[in-house]
Amino acid sequence: MLTRRVAAAAAVAATAMVLLTGCGSSSDASGSSADSGFVAGDGSLVVVPAEQRAPAPDLVGETLDGSTFRLADHRGDVVVLNVWASWCAPCRAEAPGLAALATEYEGKGVQFAGLDTRDSDVSARAFVDRFGIPYPNVIDRDGQLQLLFGDSLPPQAIPSTLVIDAEGRVAARALGKVSESSLRAMIEPLLVARTE
Repeated sequence: MLTRRVAAAAAVAATAMVLLTGCGSSSDASGSSADSGFVAGDGSLVVVPAEQRAPAPDLVGETLDGSTFRLADHRGDVVVLNVWASWCAPCRAEAPGLAALATEYEGKGVQFAGLDTRDSDVSARAFVDRFGIPYPNVIDRDGQLQLLFGDSLPPQAIPSTLVIDAEGRVAARALGKVSESSLRAMIEPLLVARTE
């Protein structure tokens, strides 16, 4: 009986570790990452009722362009935080839609930001240039910034997208590639609530 409990606990711990660390990448000798080894999202969307939302963490980090991004500086705006990596095929697939939405919502109380994880800066900058990503992208080489969301609604896959309300609370999450229509449906109610 005790052996079964130990085995079950070990299985739960291993599963939790995979989920908490999101996706890891494998690298070849040149340092480039491959698509294998990452945890793909299942496309699930979670929207948290206002009274149940947990505060977003105090995320601060260096961006790919050398500036500093502070999530707290955007209190009062809806923030869309996309966790991505250049080696991730679903990230490449969703990038044009994210760039388009960021442009569409520019100046309308929505701040987009990226959280580039387990990536090289060179590959990440090439990704941003290739897809015309117009918003800041925070460097999260070891995935530690993702773990800050453990008390709210953690990003558990690459890509994941979190939407934070104007009061700085995590309001929604998409695991895996997010469509423009799904993301718009998560943003719009928060914009309405922001102006009420």
